[in-house]
Amino acid sequence: MAVSKELLEILVCPICKAALDLKPDGSGLKCVECRRVYPIRDDIPVMLVDEARIED
Repeated sequence: MAVSKELLEILVCPICKAALDLKPDGSGLKCVECRRVYPIRDDIPVMLVDEARIED
């Protein structure tokens, strides 16, 4: 089970409050502004800043 569309519509980046996009491989949610990627573990987004990594 993947992250639902409804959940994606309400989640925002905890740092900059921008929208998040699901990565193509489904491994995380990427912020459209600051490029932080929040991991998804067991179909649950981990929205902790300490768990995020910055991608190009």
